[in-house]
Amino acid sequence: MRRQQFAARVWAKLIAHEKASALLSPGQRILAAVSGGPDSVCLAHYLAQRGRALRLEVRILHVHHGLRGRSADADAQFVLRLGASLGLPVEVVRADARARAAARGKGLEDAGRELRYAALTRAARRWKCDAVATGHQLDDQAETVILHLLRGTRLRALGAIAPKRPLAPGIALIRPLLPLSRKEIELYLERHGLEHRVDRSNQSLEFTRNWLRHRILPLLAQRQPRVREHLAGIAAQVRREYD
Repeated sequence: MRRQQFAARVWAKLIAHEKASALLSPGQRILAAVSGGPDSVCLAHYLAQRGRALRLEVRILHVHHGLRGRSADADAQFVLRLGASLGLPVEVVRADARARAAARGKGLEDAGRELRYAALTRAARRWKCDAVATGHQLDDQAETVILHLLRGTRLRALGAIAPKRPLAPGIALIRPLLPLSRKEIELYLERHGLEHRVDRSNQSLEFTRNWLRHRILPLLAQRQPRVREHLAGIAAQVRREYD
């Protein structure tokens, strides 16, 4: 697909999703969670572009979880450079995911997630933001539906990742990239000349989500190429029924 055609199609998807889910409106203050990975870099770029059109005040927060040593330090430096290149202010917050996991008897993933959302909520309150944006996308949605099925769940939980939900009083949690697949995001970055960081821990099959991502979903896609879209469609239908 030609570059201009691809860009137009992806942009149309993002704008349609934004409007259907009422994610953004003129003059808002938005806090973007940016790790430096491909999804969050795409998110930061998209919000910077939309910020000009909607007069948004966009800020970036990067949470350094105290894991992966110099690699994590390099992630933080990368996000600072990214913010500067996009004209967006950046704050780096440090958190000790390992200590949190030990204190709460949780896995590192869960502990890191708790710390990340706590930091995002505090920063959003401090900066009087209207919304916090995360880079969740189509593959994340499909993986989450399968995770809930594997672990056993109530029907409502199959709604998985909502495009928009309350995070704290007066602050929404929004997912502007939810209709895009991981492949589309990679192409978006390539065609905009955007670099990103790679977290090697995302390749470890020790984590169930990574196992689904690298083994199970590709296997299912061999039989049904649109399996991600179908799983995301189930989640959307469940959310509509409960709404």
